[in-house]
Amino acid sequence: MTMHVNLSPEMEGFIKSKVSSGFYGNATEVIRDAIRRMQAEESRIAAWQAAIKQGDDQLDRGEGIVYTSKTLNDITESAISAMHSRQTMDPDVLP
Repeated sequence: MTMHVNLSPEMEGFIKSKVSSGFYGNATEVIRDAIRRMQAEESRIAAWQAAIKQGDDQLDRGEGIVYTSKTLNDITESAISAMHSRQTMDPDVLP
């Protein structure tokens, strides 16, 4: 599929600088990479929104806990303990 896109001089210069840096072979590669990154960002945002909704739903059902300094200390101690014991990290807490 061929598309023709009008870009500002600043955007065109940015794309040309990426190509001239040698990291990309041509402007198409720059644009494709930018679109892939935008798609990945949209996926991350959707995952965050789903997690927030899940948390809100749990709170609505009364499943929340009171957040205190002791709660934070308990969470921190649990994470440090897991780290030192080489337990697999919960994927929900990984970046």
